Amino acid sequence: MEDLKLALLINAVSPSVGGVLVRGEKGTAKSTIVRALAALLPEVAVVADCRFSCDPEAPDPRCPDGPHGDGDARQVRPARLVELPIGAAEDRLTGSLDLERALTEGVQAYQPGLLAAAHRGVLYVDEVNLLHDHLVDLLLDAAAMGHSYVEREGVSVRHASRFLLVGTMNPEEGELRPQLLDRFGLTVEVAATRDPEERAEVVRRRLAFEADPAVFVAGWARAETELAWRIEQARARLPEVVLPDGALRQITAVCAAFEVDGLRADIVMARAAMALAAWHDRTVVTAADVRVAARLALPHRRRRDPFDAPGLDEDRLEEVLEDTGGYDEQPPPPDPGFGEDTVTDLVPEQPTGPDPRPEPDTDRGTDPEDPDPDDRDPDDPGPDDGPGGGGPDGPGDEPAGPQEGALVDIEQALSGEGRGGRERETSPEPAPADALYRPRVFTVPGLGEGAPGRRSRARTPYGRTTGARPGTRSVHLTATLLAAAPHQRARGRSGTGLVVRSGDLRERVREGREGNLVLFVVDASGSMAARQRMRAVKGAVLSLLLDAYQRRDKVGLITFRGTSAELALPPTSSVEAGARRLETLPTGGRTPLAAGLLRTADVLRAERLRDPARRPLLVLVTDGRATHGSPADALRAADLLRGVTSVVVDCERGPVRLGLAGGIAARLGAEVVRLEELAADALTGVVHERRAAA
Repeated sequence: MEDLKLALLINAVSPSVGGVLVRGEKGTAKSTIVRALAALLPEVAVVADCRFSCDPEAPDPRCPDGPHGDGDARQVRPARLVELPIGAAEDRLTGSLDLERALTEGVQAYQPGLLAAAHRGVLYVDEVNLLHDHLVDLLLDAAAMGHSYVEREGVSVRHASRFLLVGTMNPEEGELRPQLLDRFGLTVEVAATRDPEERAEVVRRRLAFEADPAVFVAGWARAETELAWRIEQARARLPEVVLPDGALRQITAVCAAFEVDGLRADIVMARAAMALAAWHDRTVVTAADVRVAARLALPHRRRRDPFDAPGLDEDRLEEVLEDTGGYDEQPPPPDPGFGEDTVTDLVPEQPTGPDPRPEPDTDRGTDPEDPDPDDRDPDDPGPDDGPGGGGPDGPGDEPAGPQEGALVDIEQALSGEGRGGRERETSPEPAPADALYRPRVFTVPGLGEGAPGRRSRARTPYGRTTGARPGTRSVHLTATLLAAAPHQRARGRSGTGLVVRSGDLRERVREGREGNLVLFVVDASGSMAARQRMRAVKGAVLSLLLDAYQRRDKVGLITFRGTSAELALPPTSSVEAGARRLETLPTGGRTPLAAGLLRTADVLRAERLRDPARRPLLVLVTDGRATHGSPADALRAADLLRGVTSVVVDCERGPVRLGLAGGIAARLGAEVVRLEELAADALTGVVHERRAAA
């Protein structure tokens, strides 16, 4: 928690740092510590009766309630903490226009939103990763520019909006796009302490607060007063802080060494280092300030791929600082006299965690006639035991060997596969995934009304206007005028003004794209466990996961092997969680296809109740075998999923194909795609080859 306290204090001293993104597991008091920050901020002087909290010393010349003069009354009030709820609409964030007054009276009647209320205070967004992308874009733009612009129906409003932005999120519920992550100045990873004594102290204080809140608050009043005084003193000292050229070269060298995009990281680090110096009662930035600023400002900017985990290589950081000549400076000593709960120390090292991306496979044999022994099925009878090596469940895969005319890179991974057809026990070590590629785009037909995304057609708050209906969310001016026009005589209209009633208002009906629930159902049985085949399957599913991330889908993962099916990943917006589950996916055993389809039906039934507007897309990855239970059971289970938009990825290999996956696809009413045809650029090659063969 010390690094979180320090990040918040840095922004309290210098709001221009750009805010804090707090990432952490549930139940770690993220919201509690953020809400406590507002009470520590200095009071603000505002122009009385100004809805936009203008500073009397430097009022906004374009304030909608202005212009303000020296004779205007002023008042002093505490800094506000404004919370942006997840379900807020754009009008609530930026403000809204009273179109009825605009049409009838010809005046610009503007109602300020949360961006105006948060001016010179704190804007707090809990679960910012669940906020719609267009709202995140709006508030981050306002935080970066210090102004909010409202352009609607020919009316333009601009007002100041400078605030300390704090967002909290649980990464298990989905990630922010890297472009949005970069807009937050600092980021902090928070985890609950594992020390029993510290946990006991947390519980003790919580119980004491619940027993007598007034006494508890009074007991900590002095510490809060001292901390607020330090923030005020650091703010006053900040203009005197000097950033030496040596420290600036360290900042730019660190950003260049870690290959962060753009120059925002350099600016944020410089501002954060200067705020740290002011906080520690110094007027010159040191290497220690640069080091701490880097640990807070760079980890989230290193994340370029949705499967990348935020983190920073501490050894690399120290190496760059040493190379730039400032490593010999020592961190400042702790400030005495403020108690153990006051932040005075530097941020401890943040663990970077393991890289979730699979390591490239370096064990493949170079001789096509001599495949790697690890790729061999342990139950394979071998080349001397007869051709085919088929097991009791059907013919085996073709012998290892090179293939010509591969359509895409993924088919190259299918060459050299072991020949065993018998279903194996669990693999001792999960196979890594092949390289990712751009897959074909699968959509849900029809017109949905789910959450805005980028996959299937839907009625959404944004997109192409296709009509109008009664409502006030996004007023359609022409339709409103047409609705009011026939009633002007009955309403006693006189003069040029148009008489408009609230019932005349029409809102736009827009068509855009929605995000879907993409549910992956992956066969992990022994018939799929050949190492090269599982590499290709994992590469395909990871590619589809990446596509789902880019299209703002929710994803889920069901695997089936042995005698049962498992919900490996409940539907979530976190593709990182799906990648982690897939990376360690065990394989082997029989093929309970019916169990996998039945579990899929149960999951989709529950999701319809939880989120009825989000339409599902089922992706079944299998070779179609059903060796646990009868094939008839699998077909009956498939009947339960008819009506669900489905895609069957056929993983069957070999010169002679049984077409079992095609039979399941026909029962589901699904499109069937061979694994080697899944890549977007493979479709063109398949068409050309089939035309040439014809």
